Amino acid sequence: MVKLGSFICALLASSVSAFAPTPLSRVSVQLQAKPLVDNIGNNIAIKNLLNKVDSSGVLSKVAESGLLSKAEASGVSLSSLEPLLKFAGGNREIMILLEAATPELLSLPILPKVIEFAPAALPLLSAAVQVPTIVLQLGAIASLASAAAAVTFIPDDTILEIAAQTILVALLGVIIPAASAAGSVALSKARS
Repeated sequence: MVKLGSFICALLASSVSAFAPTPLSRVSVQLQAKPLVDNIGNNIAIKNLLNKVDSSGVLSKVAESGLLSKAEASGVSLSSLEPLLKFAGGNREIMILLEAATPELLSLPILPKVIEFAPAALPLLSAAVQVPTIVLQLGAIASLASAAAAVTFIPDDTILEIAAQTILVALLGVIIPAASAAGSVALSKARS
């Protein structure tokens, strides 16, 4: 019972601290506005992204890996994604959010790393497309059960043990089940 009480207190304290006011800092930052488009009218961020994709050869590596063939064999095809694209295209709010966020999303420092590691991730992605949705759902359930087991069986005698419980609950009780459930829903909608 002490473990459950400690867990609930830690959960409440962490959620309350997210809404605490932050102290004002007096750091001045000078913003340098970069042009969003070149002299032809092309979005510079998109142009740089497409040049990076072209130079890394991601698309030819996708073709060589057979990812699209494997996706089609497991029931996921571009035509099955068409209703999702039509929904996104027909929903004005989604398009406004996407258009407003695109330059900021493309300027994220993680995006070049994603493009850099994409060819190495293609075999994993082609294997992931073939995973049945029930396996993802069972993985989410097993992850939730292991999070509960971590709270139950790891003693909470020291701060390190409580930290380990918290990390395991966050990872096994929230992140992995959410990713598994989202992947299951996305694959089932893409296959139907």
